[in-house]
Amino acid sequence: MYRVKKALNHNTVIAIGLEDNQEYLLLGKGVGFGKKVSERIKPQEDCTVYSLREQTDRGTAMEIVKEIDPVYLEIAQQVLKEAERIFGKIDWSILFPMADHIAFAVKRIQNNEQISNPLTSDIQALFHMEYKTAECLRPILRERLLAEIDEHEIGYVALHIHSAIVDENVALSMQIAGTVRECIELVEQETKTTIDVMSLSYNRLMNHVRYMVARALKGEKLKLDMNDYMSVKFPDEFRMAATVCGHLGAYLKKTLDDVEIGYLAMHIQRVSAEQGENETK
Repeated sequence: MYRVKKALNHNTVIAIGLEDNQEYLLLGKGVGFGKKVSERIKPQEDCTVYSLREQTDRGTAMEIVKEIDPVYLEIAQQVLKEAERIFGKIDWSILFPMADHIAFAVKRIQNNEQISNPLTSDIQALFHMEYKTAECLRPILRERLLAEIDEHEIGYVALHIHSAIVDENVALSMQIAGTVRECIELVEQETKTTIDVMSLSYNRLMNHVRYMVARALKGEKLKLDMNDYMSVKFPDEFRMAATVCGHLGAYLKKTLDDVEIGYLAMHIQRVSAEQGENETK
């Protein structure tokens, strides 16, 4: 049971939990219709309850709720419901930073200040299902706000969805995408070719970097050491891998296990080899 503190619109209410006296956001069709301050309400099954004590990069959830139009909270919830349908269990607390991002995205669109994200193609490949899910935002914004969102903004929303399904914040997801892009650019510079982002070896490389970051954060180590073999057999790829591991370790503020270099070099070599085969066809 909750006590109404403020009805933001027909579908959004700030309320006080009667059991813990904490502030919550209630989102559901008609939950705020005709509600008055101090009125007691019991949310229906289709109403979602969010704690307003959640911390985000832009402050508390309450601070975000105070600053943005509640329609963006409703839109973010629509996207997250689609994510839950596709992925199953998700972290609903991502609602607030996602709503905040969508609000700024629409403002940019309305001001003709649309952004360019150099990692969009990498996000589309690395977080393919998240990106496809985020595309549900297109018809929602078109219908509710007459706004047309581009692939770059969709890419950022995809990262929010990714952080809702795994324990990984948006900044780290961007770093993973950036690290993959760095790997690819190094290989392209060395081979003087352009690598197909849809290739199997590229996909393997992306997933390897993703799991490499996860191992670093969890303190896990690979058991088999391929450094001696890779450093002798493929010295250029080994050098590139060492460079990438160094940059990634600096960002994570963790020293990556040296064994990671050999495995990353192996994936870089596969990308190079596949590219070379395609060039000769």
